[in-house]
Parts: sequence; structure tokens; C-alpha cells
Amino acid sequence: MTHAPFNVLFLCTGNSARSVIAEAILNKIGAGQFRAYSAGSQPKGRVHPETIRLLDGLGYDTSAFRSKSWSEFAQAGAPQFDFVFTVCDSAAAESCPVWPGQPMTAHWGIPDPAEATGTPAEIALAFKEAYRLMNQRISIFTSLPLRSLDRLALTNKLKDIGRMEGATGKTPEPI
Repeated sequence: MTHAPFNVLFLCTGNSARSVIAEAILNKIGAGQFRAYSAGSQPKGRVHPETIRLLDGLGYDTSAFRSKSWSEFAQAGAPQFDFVFTVCDSAAAESCPVWPGQPMTAHWGIPDPAEATGTPAEIALAFKEAYRLMNQRISIFTSLPLRSLDRLALTNKLKDIGRMEGATGKTPEPI
């Protein structure tokens, strides 16, 4: 029996780094099982150049990435989400739109590489670290037996993923 892919939305405030990285990773490693999207509450209007540089260097097609508002996904005709994850503490603390279908939610906050300062090498390293942390979380998420876990067990597993190494943990409850 084939199932429709799970739709997953990654939210951040600016939608220029972490959420875009998460979208790229999930669409690559979860191809066929997941469709990932990203958005921001206050989109920057452009994806951070270091996000593009990193993803290009790792072989991702970055041509379609853009910084967009979460309001695009709250409109009629938008995908219905199975999962919505916040990846920054400020987005987790904001009042999010009401997502149709009651998606599972969790907060997977990690440090913002777009806030990194220093040499170009130090900034690149912050982006690589964000990628590593997000890749680790998404790899565990994609290996979960999603269709056989009850809602409570899945909720707990999603929260556990959010508490992994590198978690910012400033906001206890997600969206």
C-alpha cells in the first residue's frame, strides 16, 4: 500500500537560514515519503547567501529557494501539513496561524547561523554546524515508524528530537 507523502513545514522568523536548510535536507533524504516547505513570520526577503553557498556546495539545487511568509501556507489551496516544526525560539514564541488538519508540532530550536560574526570561515562554520544539527534531527525523524506510533508516543518522540544536542531550548512549548 502506498501512502501520500507527509507534508512538513519548518518555521523560523526570517526564513533565510535554518528553516531553508531543514526544507532542503528533508526534501533530499525524505524524497517520496515527505514534502518539506519553509516559511517565516517576518521573512527577510532573501535567503542568506551563506545558506545558498553551503547548500550549493553540498549538491543541493537551490534555484527555487526563497524567503517567504508563513501566511502563504495559511491560505486556501495551500498544502495541508502533517507536521509543523519551529526551528528558532522567537518563531516558537509567536502566535502562529491555525493550520488546517491539526498537524503534529514540535520545537527544534538551534542557534541561528545568520547571527554569526567573525571571519568568513567562522561564519561558514556556524552554517555547517546548523546543517549538521538539523540533518541529525531530520535523519532521526525520517527513521521513525510514523504510521504505527500513536499520537502521544509520536508527540513525545518529536519533543525528544527537539531536545537533542545543540538545542536552544529557550521556549518550552512549541506553536
